[in-house]
Amino acid sequence: MSYTINGVEKDVNEYGYLLEPDFSDEAVQVIAAAEGLTLTEQHHTVINFLREKYKEDGHTPNLRNLIKGLQEDGGMPEADSALLFELFPDGGAAKQGCKVGGLPMPLGKAGY
Repeated sequence: MSYTINGVEKDVNEYGYLLEPDFSDEAVQVIAAAEGLTLTEQHHTVINFLREKYKEDGHTPNLRNLIKGLQEDGGMPEADSALLFELFPDGGAAKQGCKVGGLPMPLGKAGY
């Protein structure tokens, strides 16, 4: 499996995450369409926050830290786990949000 983004075929792992990050808007649109998501402003807020954290830290936050960060610094005070799973129903924002954001697979429980 792969995604064609801006005319370039991008490789993914066995779970559909890009092997190398792609921060383009087209990446978000292509992957969201493949995931069957219609994006709202809230989706974009979460995706932009995840991308910034990835750029700063080299990885994305786990769900608990994602919620806290969105509430405090991410301009989304209404963020909670129920909302994030509503926005990203296939694994929540910490997983599906990373995929749609064009980021590599999150580190997982032991990697934080």
